Amino acid sequence: MTDFGTNLVAMVTPMEPGGALSEPGLARLVDHLLAGGADGLVVGGTTGESPTLSAAESAGLVRSVVARTGGRARVIAGVGTYDTAASVRRAQEAEAAGADGLLLVCPYYSRPTQAGVRAHCVAVADATGLPVMLYDVPARAGIAMTPETLVELAAHPRIRAVKDAKGDLFEAMTVMARTSLAYYCGIDELNLPYLACGAAGLVSVVANVVPDRTGELVRAVRDGDLESARRLQYALNPLVDAVMHHGPGTATAKAELVRRGVLPHATVRLPLIEANLPDFGQEFGVHDPLSA
Repeated sequence: MTDFGTNLVAMVTPMEPGGALSEPGLARLVDHLLAGGADGLVVGGTTGESPTLSAAESAGLVRSVVARTGGRARVIAGVGTYDTAASVRRAQEAEAAGADGLLLVCPYYSRPTQAGVRAHCVAVADATGLPVMLYDVPARAGIAMTPETLVELAAHPRIRAVKDAKGDLFEAMTVMARTSLAYYCGIDELNLPYLACGAAGLVSVVANVVPDRTGELVRAVRDGDLESARRLQYALNPLVDAVMHHGPGTATAKAELVRRGVLPHATVRLPLIEANLPDFGQEFGVHDPLSA
């Protein structure tokens, strides 16, 4: 758990109108997340619009977030692509930029065999001295990491965790029982069930907005207070629904951060488009139980 933290945020990437990266917005977001108790910041992952970030932008984001956190949270760099050589370079650049760990998505689009997935992950893990969190997200990647692949990769000394966005709780428990991999829930709708099954923590999109509440949820389960954990999850459900079910989480999370005054702009890069902020605020803001 100490490699990555427990209350991790899949950070959005603040942008200016027109799409340039926003250093002031980034500083405001990092301060907001740290003040809310986030102990892990995932930079340049899917929620951070990684497919539209250049290698230089990705490394620059890591440097900026590392400088802003000042050691108060782990900085995890998203480095996965469908090109192993490019992923290796991004991993090395992230290490040089000061990242504490790497998030490595299952290679997407090309749909390699499981042997190819394993070779890809080992090549990236071998490229740096940083701990690696695998990202298993078949809905985006087009393929899943099988339990056998995860068990085999767990033998690598630097592959230490999984961000699971597969949603198969029985499979997750099976792999946790067979390995020392720390599991992190990557589906905000299932945060409580994953934690109750033994996940080490969360990598949450909703935590961009309310890192304090996701942190409370993690602590409640860790302390064995499931009644409080259920109460926290039920209170979070309207916001989870708003962010995760009414557009891409990147766009809706940015819209909600603007509504709450954390970010000045909700800009995203095409092919994403901004969430309709007036409708978003009218539909969810008035009844948001977490806005008080």
